[in-house]
Amino acid sequence: MEMAYVDLHLHSTYSDGYLSPEAVVSLAQKAGLDAIALADHDNIDGIKHAVDAGAAAGIEVIAAVELSSQWFEYTDMHLLGYGFDYQDPYLIRALGEFQDFRATRNQQIVERVNQKLVDEKREPIHPDTVRHLAGGTIGRPHIALALRQAGYVSNNDEAFNRYLVPCNVPKYYFPADAAIKLIHGSGGIVVLAHPPYVTRDRHKLETLVAELVGLGLDGIEAYNNGSGLEDTDWLIKLARQHDLVVTGGSDFHGDSGSMIEVGRGVRGIRVPYSCVEEIKGALRKLHSNPSPAK
Repeated sequence: MEMAYVDLHLHSTYSDGYLSPEAVVSLAQKAGLDAIALADHDNIDGIKHAVDAGAAAGIEVIAAVELSSQWFEYTDMHLLGYGFDYQDPYLIRALGEFQDFRATRNQQIVERVNQKLVDEKREPIHPDTVRHLAGGTIGRPHIALALRQAGYVSNNDEAFNRYLVPCNVPKYYFPADAAIKLIHGSGGIVVLAHPPYVTRDRHKLETLVAELVGLGLDGIEAYNNGSGLEDTDWLIKLARQHDLVVTGGSDFHGDSGSMIEVGRGVRGIRVPYSCVEEIKGALRKLHSNPSPAK
C-alpha cells in the first residue's frame, strides 16, 4: 500500500507567504498530498479559500493558525492551532486586533527602512510596491523582496541583516496560556511549532514542554526544518512521554529562493498521514470534554 503524506504547516499571502491559498492547494495536489493545513501567522482569513480549493482538488484541508506567543524568557515562540472553528467570533475578534497591530508595525518598518535608504542616498521603496508583492497581509519577507527587486540586496539574508533587523519594530505576542485558551475555546488543539527554533538545549526543552503541558499543550511538531532524523525521533519520544500528538510540516512560504517545497521541508522531510489521525483523535477527546463557556 502506498504511503500517504501530508503537510500541516503552510503559509499564504494572508500572512508572510508569497502564494494565494488556492495556489498552495494546487501545489499540494501536484505533490500528491492527501491533506494539508494552512497555518498563516496570526491570521485565519485564508482558511475558507483553502478549504474550498481543497474540496475541488480532493485534498483534505485542516483549519490551522500559527500564533506568535511568549512564555517567560521564550519570546516569539510559535504555537500551532488545529481543527478549531475558524468562524468563531471570539477567535476572529482576537486575531483581528492582532492583525491591526501587525499592519501598523509593518508600516513602521517600511518607514524605518526607507529612512535608512535615504541616509544611504538611495531611492525609498514605495509602500504600494510592498503591498502589491504581498497580495494580502504584509510581512517582513515581502519588504525583503521589494529590496531585492530594487537591486539593493541580493538575497533575503542580506535584506534582513542590512535593513530589516536594524529597522525592526518589536512584535506583540500572545502569552502562551492565553494562546492555548484561545484555541481550546474555539474547539481546536495546540501544538508547539518547530521546537529546535525555541531552544536546542534538550533539558530546557523538556522543562518547557512540561510547563506547556500544564497549560494544556496538546502536541509537538516533531517533523520540522530544524530537526534531523535523530532530533525527530527524540521529539516523538518526548511527545509520547506526555501523551501528546505528533505533527509536522514544511513551513512553506513560497519564496523562489528557498529549497522548501510543499510536502517536503529541509532535507526532504515528509510527514505521514498518521499525524492527521492523531490530530483528529485529540480533537475528539477535546470535544468530549468541552472547555467552559468563553
